[in-house]
Amino acid sequence: MLTEEQVASFRENGYLNYGPVLTPEETAGLREALARCKSGTSPQAAESNRNISWGQDKGFVVTQIVNMFQAEEAFRQHLYNEKIVKIISELMGTDTVRVWHDQMQEKPAKVGGPTTWHQDHPYWPIIQPADLISAWVALEDADEANGCMSMVKGSYKWGPKNGGTIGTITDESDPNVWGPDYKPEWIPEGETVEVVPQPAKAGGVVFHHCLTWHGVPVNRTERPRPAIAVHYMPGWTRYEKEPGKEHLVEHHITVQPGEELKGDFFPTVMENGVVLKP
Repeated sequence: MLTEEQVASFRENGYLNYGPVLTPEETAGLREALARCKSGTSPQAAESNRNISWGQDKGFVVTQIVNMFQAEEAFRQHLYNEKIVKIISELMGTDTVRVWHDQMQEKPAKVGGPTTWHQDHPYWPIIQPADLISAWVALEDADEANGCMSMVKGSYKWGPKNGGTIGTITDESDPNVWGPDYKPEWIPEGETVEVVPQPAKAGGVVFHHCLTWHGVPVNRTERPRPAIAVHYMPGWTRYEKEPGKEHLVEHHITVQPGEELKGDFFPTVMENGVVLKP
């Protein structure tokens, strides 16, 4: 599926802007399923549906819906997308792939809030090791104007920082003036912070490592920016329970601490190198 150059680029940078993985029909189907989730007319309920935006007091909105696959069959089917799962397995170097959870983040037109610079894995303190890779698929064209993701090159090699939060948006009113407000001591000697925008057409995917620094500017355009991220984990990912650490989907876990994380709410999408069916 991937060229040697693509794999090498991911290993070096911690992200890969791959391009199209969904047909226009598949993309439209997910948008329709999203509309039902948002309106509360899906057959089942998702895990959560809330505004998580930084700057809500200023009117910003980022709609986050977690585990849409619980609510809509189209999103369950999406977890098993053969092209995505095969690429994930290549990037992880594993023949067993499972889903940690999915999440939709939509930045509405005009009031789409910024996403604070962060790493993913520190927000998932009950699973180890930090080998997860996310597949972020745009459901509408995403560019710098309406809030595509931006990544910091090579940052996943620098280790976890500050519980996941890297810094704040430097100017939330201007999408052209922003960046991670990081502590200089977090940057290894000889390294620099290079922010690289990752625009994607509708149906296109951007992969990123769970320790890669990433963030998103505001959306002041007339265009919404919905995107579905599926957080995939290799088969060796363990459930690690520690006092005071928890996660939204933890109540679905049925294995014991120290065991591989698997179960009905953490679907196995590839086993022994074969992409499975829903």
